[in-house]
Amino acid sequence: MTIGQKLAWDDTVLPFQLDRADIRGRVARLDTVLGGVLKQHDYPEPVEALVAEMALLTALIGQTIKLRWKLSLQVQTRGAVRLIATDYYSPSKEGEPAWIRAYAGFDADRLTAGRGFDQLGEGYFAITIDQGEGTTPYQGLTPITGDSLAACAETYFAQSEQLPTRFALGYGKSAEPGRPAAWRGGGVMLQHLPEAPPRATGGGSGDQGLLRPEDIVEGEEAENWNRANTLLDTVDELELIGPNVSPTDLLVRLFHEETPRVFEIQPIRFGCTCSEDRVRRSLSAYGPEDIAEMTTEDGRVTADCQFCGAHYDLDPETLGTGPVAPDQDGDAE
Repeated sequence: MTIGQKLAWDDTVLPFQLDRADIRGRVARLDTVLGGVLKQHDYPEPVEALVAEMALLTALIGQTIKLRWKLSLQVQTRGAVRLIATDYYSPSKEGEPAWIRAYAGFDADRLTAGRGFDQLGEGYFAITIDQGEGTTPYQGLTPITGDSLAACAETYFAQSEQLPTRFALGYGKSAEPGRPAAWRGGGVMLQHLPEAPPRATGGGSGDQGLLRPEDIVEGEEAENWNRANTLLDTVDELELIGPNVSPTDLLVRLFHEETPRVFEIQPIRFGCTCSEDRVRRSLSAYGPEDIAEMTTEDGRVTADCQFCGAHYDLDPETLGTGPVAPDQDGDAE
């Protein structure tokens, strides 16, 4: 099996449960999805790595939630990479794929030779769950902490949800002779779900006194959690990315003594919700003077989608004003 081949488990998330340890988890494999996300922008290498990591986290987290519409992850910082934003759209019907999109905002002249996480500064990691029309979105956030976006997500779940959570991720470009380099990524998520989770109080053992997963498990639960994490520590990057190891084989290799049980696999696709109609709806909030300021010397109003790179070229004479509400996705700008 060569790395360039499309595999049956590429662009999927496989849910599983470790019955012996009362731990649920997910195995994600992204291939075409990462290519779709990253080819829309000419990101420098450290920014590409951050977006790839964020997309993997989004796929893993989105599949754990009983989601009716959209999950959004966002990082905002004062560093060279100011913003990373991802969306996960739940399947509209059973058996259909979920959709992911992502983008990053950065200052190229502030980037350093360091790795991706080094380009972030003081800021926060946020998760927003939007169940659609007629509901109020839920948002939780924690400070940027640790040494990776995965560590930030682990801290979020410990601090905001008091759910012990662990991520192991691998991602990067692979290439074969005669073929262009392509992104692949994979990861495992573990999450302990006790029947009556303890409500930790006071400071935790993490940076700035934030809670860590080990702060909110005790007794037998702590033993189960530590054992599963020790087993996950034995995984290597090629197993995570998975050109030669299927998700089920990986679970058996890592957790055979924990009695892993798998569920229906979820396909993932790269996709965007932007459209000309959505752009027009957004522009309907502006008056004639505002539209005039947006009009180019060629007499057009243009908008570009931050996520997929779609370009919209509109006649300002067709952009009326009225009481139409701006679209909530904010795809184009």
